[in-house]
Amino acid sequence: MSDHTLYITGAGVSAASGIPTFRGRDGYWTIGSENYTPQEMATRAMYQSNPGEFLKWYYQRFVAYRHHGPNDVHYWLADKNLITQNIDGLDGKAGNTDYIAIHGRLDQVTRFHVQGEPVETMTAPWDEVDEENLEKSLLALFGINQQPVIDESLKPFVLLFDEYYTELYRISEAQERMADAERIVFIGTSFSVNITQMALTTAQALAIPVEVVDPEPGNIPLADVTYHQMTALEYVNKTP
Repeated sequence: MSDHTLYITGAGVSAASGIPTFRGRDGYWTIGSENYTPQEMATRAMYQSNPGEFLKWYYQRFVAYRHHGPNDVHYWLADKNLITQNIDGLDGKAGNTDYIAIHGRLDQVTRFHVQGEPVETMTAPWDEVDEENLEKSLLALFGINQQPVIDESLKPFVLLFDEYYTELYRISEAQERMADAERIVFIGTSFSVNITQMALTTAQALAIPVEVVDPEPGNIPLADVTYHQMTALEYVNKTP
């Protein structure tokens, strides 16, 4: 790692790679399925009760971007101490070998399991999908032949709205990295998820300086905050 700074990134980092942010006009959380809102779709309950609808939505809204490549921000972060909220895997493609994907990885799946159980990740079968028979193909590849989803089935390696951080997502290591940081820099995040609130709480308790990189940064209620009102690309282009 290059220094004792911890970088925590969100969807704004991948915008230059052509991947939508979450709350913009075309963002992930503004477009749902034909019958459900994104907040209804991205839940464990939906996956268990309607796996075909879930997998089809997940494939169209996330998996469609699996071949996009890293941008200059990801390459700049390649040697940094990094926790990302993004599931696109672009930090790994850029060469960061020890980043924490705190919300999961698009290119991986797990066995469907009770949260907290130890479970391994596996390569996702996206390249085997028959897009002309999308829902049927996805259900077959994920081993789902009945509802609700059962233990023998697979699940995308993604943290859903009604799930919580477990060791599968390296949450203890993430908390240790927060506590050990001498500075925490947030890049391209809306501070609307639990991991950013956890980091802010740690920063406040341990008097860790915070920096925020965002074109429209929100106000952070901490004493020691520096704002960089710019895009992630602008920030890395001006930072050694």
